[in-house]
Amino acid sequence: MTKRLLVLIAAIGLLAACETAPKDGGASSSDGAESSTAASTSSSSSSSSSDATSGSSSASAAMSPSEELTKIGDRVFFDYDSSALSDDAKATLSAQAAFLSANPAVKITVEGHCDERGTREYNLALGDRRATAARDYLVAQGVDAARIRTISYGKERPSFIGSNPYAYSKNRRAVSVIR
Repeated sequence: MTKRLLVLIAAIGLLAACETAPKDGGASSSDGAESSTAASTSSSSSSSSSDATSGSSSASAAMSPSEELTKIGDRVFFDYDSSALSDDAKATLSAQAAFLSANPAVKITVEGHCDERGTREYNLALGDRRATAARDYLVAQGVDAARIRTISYGKERPSFIGSNPYAYSKNRRAVSVIR
């Protein structure tokens, strides 16, 4: 419990230091960020936070890769009894491909999901086809296939509980998760 509290306090301190850097210097150079954060954090943590912000915007530096993926869209949805990608799904996957190209060390797992209708075996196979369709699209966009795993959960992990058209539509999905 004490460890968790200390980690939480350190994280809040680091985030607070990152937010004060643009106010003091007005620029995102590493020297300005280092001098403004040195007062509130140790020199080693201010150096690492300035390294993270010097190459990219402060908003993206504050987000983890998982948060960035969620922001651009980590899931695509499918029609009933289908693994065909819609235009919206292709747009989301294209954004994921750009994210993966910009982050070559990131590896993902594409999870295939289904709604509750149908047998367990049928939904596992359909979930596999959905995950494979998303993976194949990412590979066609230039992402190395070795960086992408697929898994099917069928109907076993619904994101919405319910037996109605809205819940069904939200459960027919492929979700990209950073591993």
